[in-house]
Amino acid sequence: WLRAFEASARHSSFTAAAQELNLTQAAVSHQVRSLEKHLGVMLFERLARTLRLTEMGTAYLPPLRRAFDELTAATSGLFGPIGKHTLVVRAPVSFASLWLAPRLNGFHEAYPQVGLRIVSAVWSHPTDNTVTADVDIRLGDGVWPGYRAELIAQWPAIVVCRPDRKPEGANAMRLGTLAQSSLIRVTGYEDLWQRLYRAHDIALPSTQGVDVDTSLAALELAASGFGPTIVLSGLADAHIASGRLARAIDETLSVDMGHYLLTPDGARRQRPESILFRTWLKGELARDSTRVV
Repeated sequence: WLRAFEASARHSSFTAAAQELNLTQAAVSHQVRSLEKHLGVMLFERLARTLRLTEMGTAYLPPLRRAFDELTAATSGLFGPIGKHTLVVRAPVSFASLWLAPRLNGFHEAYPQVGLRIVSAVWSHPTDNTVTADVDIRLGDGVWPGYRAELIAQWPAIVVCRPDRKPEGANAMRLGTLAQSSLIRVTGYEDLWQRLYRAHDIALPSTQGVDVDTSLAALELAASGFGPTIVLSGLADAHIASGRLARAIDETLSVDMGHYLLTPDGARRQRPESILFRTWLKGELARDSTRVV
């Protein structure tokens, strides 16, 4: 009954659900009606050429999908998928290089039977539409037509510089010292320097800096001694932990954008491997969130 309801809701059609489940259209319709009778509510409006979820059906579908995903993840985690499977993960290049790559060995050790292919994208709307990702991670405002977006990380921004260039004194004094350096600006976050200096009533320095299109490039430039930069805190962890960079000031800046896990609105169900990866990924991010920024 539950499987018939979930598939019918995903396809908005008893006929398409029947093809997926290897049943007749009549059998799927009967199973959904049996579920509705058991629950005592209507889950669908039967229209001429399609199905439309009722208010109760709309409320019931998300927890049911989560339950199916948890069951799939538990089954695959305990018994493993059959054969070798390659999971395609698409992520922003800075997230993939700076946050994901140092942790991927943990996933590989837990699920050695799952192969991985990492596809990096600089922009939130990947230009390579020939790659179908099993797991799609994007940075943005959470609005992508045709996708459901789940926020998984929204880090504040921090100012970092090479440790031997770290200024002393109060934050305002440090900003004055940083103004004498060449500022590194990351495309998409150009306003953060303005916000920071405006908050301290300090004129934004006219020093000619440099603009880069990834946080990865900004961090490497800063580590080389070019100047300070502002990046998302979660992306700077490895550079700070290794001593290549240090927090230049104590403040953090809120950022509207976040990293999201995207799921197509289409009819395709997630593969068991992608559910395993998503569960692992959210667990790693949850552990990160407990640390002090």
